[in-house]
Amino acid sequence: MTIKHKTNFEALNWASSFLVKHGRDENTARLLLQYVLKTNYSGLMMRMHDELSQENSIRFEHYVFEHAKGRPVQYITGEEEFYGRTFQVDESVLIPRPETEELILGSLERVKRIFGTNKELNLADIGTGSGAIAITMKLEYPTASVTATDISEDALKTAKKNAKLLNADIDFRQGDLTEPIENEKWDIVLSNPPYIAFDEAKDMSEVVLEHEPHTALFAEENGLILYRKLAENLPNLLNKPALIGLEIGYTQGEEVVNFFKTNFPQANIEIVKDINKKNRIIFCEINE
Repeated sequence: MTIKHKTNFEALNWASSFLVKHGRDENTARLLLQYVLKTNYSGLMMRMHDELSQENSIRFEHYVFEHAKGRPVQYITGEEEFYGRTFQVDESVLIPRPETEELILGSLERVKRIFGTNKELNLADIGTGSGAIAITMKLEYPTASVTATDISEDALKTAKKNAKLLNADIDFRQGDLTEPIENEKWDIVLSNPPYIAFDEAKDMSEVVLEHEPHTALFAEENGLILYRKLAENLPNLLNKPALIGLEIGYTQGEEVVNFFKTNFPQANIEIVKDINKKNRIIFCEINE
């Protein structure tokens, strides 16, 4: 590999152009250089004309080439921002998305309306992945007792690491869907389950398909099986009042609502659109 960059500025210019030629976002070059230099945006701006060491130049080029081939920048740097906090991520978990922040925001608004503040509530996050939902809810509503489940042992390792780094007291349990939480009653159940139909893979980005865990992406019954099972399993596990919050695929709203109407006929069920005006979240409030 030829080292061609004398300064951070030259390296950044090369990488931005290189990534654009390979169909990637040029802004990723800056994120990768910040990662290599262990600095933030302001720090990079101040060091723009500093010399880039040979060691850092080699590392930077390697990361740029990796990203050009399709590896997400979050898996290269090992982190992603979520709700103002930094979470560690790797190929065992999905990269947290901004849409899921909207699930958190909507849940907190409803929890405070339904239960008030500072109540001792039992909250379960089903399919926790990186732990983003469970950890954020615990830190934003500290009096809640939060349990996070996942079928993947590797995902739970990542989630536990994040809980420790962010000082969040979470009870982690391994198992499928509601199985790990069946012996208790819950006030709040949140989930961002796999919801993509297998036949949708042909329309998806190769970046996602080749790097993010398929068990966290795809589900049977046209992506709906886990919503159906949640709707069937949760009635016996909830206190009253209770709140269920789910992230969904934007075409699945009506079908998921029907699952919950069948199993919670008295509940108040609503579909909430995300910032892009797509159906993204379902909230189910059970009061009687």
